Amino acid sequence: MTMPPPHNPPPHNPYAGQVPPPQQPGPYGPPVPHGFPQQYPGAPQGQGAWGQPPMGPPPKKKMSTGAIVGIVLGSVVVVAGLGFAGTRVLSGAGALGSFPEATHRLVVPKTLLDGEYKLTKDASETEGKEVEDTYDPSVKDAKAAIAQYTGEKDAVLVVSGFSGRLRDPEGARDAILKGAVDKQSTLAVPPEDFTPAGADVTVTCQVTRSKDVMGSTTLPMCAWGDDNTASFVAVVTAESATADPKTVDLAALAETTAKVRAEMRKPIGG
Repeated sequence: MTMPPPHNPPPHNPYAGQVPPPQQPGPYGPPVPHGFPQQYPGAPQGQGAWGQPPMGPPPKKKMSTGAIVGIVLGSVVVVAGLGFAGTRVLSGAGALGSFPEATHRLVVPKTLLDGEYKLTKDASETEGKEVEDTYDPSVKDAKAAIAQYTGEKDAVLVVSGFSGRLRDPEGARDAILKGAVDKQSTLAVPPEDFTPAGADVTVTCQVTRSKDVMGSTTLPMCAWGDDNTASFVAVVTAESATADPKTVDLAALAETTAKVRAEMRKPIGG
């Protein structure tokens, strides 16, 4: 007769039938789930619980100048007064005055600021068509001038404007600056007027801030408007894109804008 194998009872568990104690927050942070080793301040961080490297936030990558410039430029709406015409109401002389004579136009030269910036993209015939085709009762014979230039250390200068016959040049200038503030950007420094030395026109400047997954970026810009031309100028560098908006030297940018205007604004037929 075969005998059944002897029955070996399981080892005695002194905690059998007991409910695990509730998880209480420790003195250094939230409770740790049962079964996971706790750590304490000053504990060696060389390895994790099972020999793996300790988990932590990934190291921050330093953004290149090109990446910052790309993010900032991506936040700039291509506007040049005409694109904002649908929400602008003419007032004063601009609403009732006649159209001025066409005496000057905007050109897109190969270089700007005495050769410091070189032309990398002329979008006057592409993005510029949207500007030219937008109805604005205060402008006749609009011709876009939209371009991007590159300088030393990947600095980028952007010009977005138009020439024609402007019945309300100040309104066009203000519309350009308003058009640069949208859902992705906020006004960090409100518009301020400047009269650069030697200039015969008021230059208005502001600073916007935009946010995306990579962080916040700063964009200073200035704009002008006269009887025949209106445009904004923005200069973007790695330093300016990450600067505190309140530290931006808008007076210096206004001087730069006046120089850009002087180099792009040419007599018709000249």
